[in-house]
Amino acid sequence: MSVDQRRLGGYVATMALYAVTVAVTALCGSLTHRQLPRAMTARELVITALAAHKLSRTVTKDAVTRPVRAPFTRQTGDGGPGEIMEQPKSAAGVQHSIGELLSCPFCFDVWAITGFTIGHVFAPRATRMVADAMAALAGADFLHLAYAKAQQVAEG
Repeated sequence: MSVDQRRLGGYVATMALYAVTVAVTALCGSLTHRQLPRAMTARELVITALAAHKLSRTVTKDAVTRPVRAPFTRQTGDGGPGEIMEQPKSAAGVQHSIGELLSCPFCFDVWAITGFTIGHVFAPRATRMVADAMAALAGADFLHLAYAKAQQVAEG
């Protein structure tokens, strides 16, 4: 079996876990007679996108969440402010696919958005509060970066 085939097996397992999570959630929603939320407003869409972005960056890049990723990734360098760069430890299998998921904000976004969507069904008020807080934090991050850039321009 080639490395590519073993790597695909890990991805299949990760996708199966995702599919089971969504299916169990849908079943629980049906059994508890939960109503699907209405379509998102433009504001909710922007807030959810910002919140997912911040959650993904926090899980996949923040130095403080390194212990969560450590069993699956190894550090390869520094990233942006307060961030580190990592890659999967293993070359194949489930450990590789989880390592990739936990080190790639784009990959983790699917899980983050799914979590917010599930939250909108089962705990809409709490989910909105968390999404608002994460979106505000993302905004604060961008303001920090803009401020640092303005300082560089003023000094240069």
